[in-house]
Amino acid sequence: METVFFDNIDKLGRIVLTTVMIYVLIVLVTKASGKRSTSQLNNFDWIVTVMIGSLGASTILLKNIPFIEGASSILVLYLLQFLITKYASISPQFSSVILSDPRIVFYQGQFLPEAMRAERLTRQEIECAMRAEGVNNFDDIEAIVFESDAKLSVIPKQRQADTSDDEQDVDHSVSETITPLM
Repeated sequence: METVFFDNIDKLGRIVLTTVMIYVLIVLVTKASGKRSTSQLNNFDWIVTVMIGSLGASTILLKNIPFIEGASSILVLYLLQFLITKYASISPQFSSVILSDPRIVFYQGQFLPEAMRAERLTRQEIECAMRAEGVNNFDDIEAIVFESDAKLSVIPKQRQADTSDDEQDVDHSVSETITPLM
């Protein structure tokens, strides 16, 4: 019980110094690696982020992990993420292996229960996405897509002005962004 609040000044000094160094390292490498490191996370990005956090914490708190070893492992993870996402951007086959496919969960006024069950989504979550987009009527939506980054994209129906009068008619063509998902 004697080390609950304080162990020794050397250990505390090491933790403070290592914390500053790991923090600076992660901030600089995240900045250098670009927006991908801090954008909406897909499963792959989330795993890398958790691993970097774990490595950072281990390097800070465990005295048997020197800064150079912890920093090297963090740099290797950033490098792997860069290389894998770079290759995924040029190889659709590889991309489909590491990223989940988007899935339509609501289409033309109908919830799609099978897709919702597969993605473990509730009607309330889908309706929340609608409200967030300012949509109040199911009939105004062409589709709702559960994206690779776990966000719900609400795609409104296309509206087209009728040239004979000023009323709006629904255009029954399918959005180009939804067609590949069907």
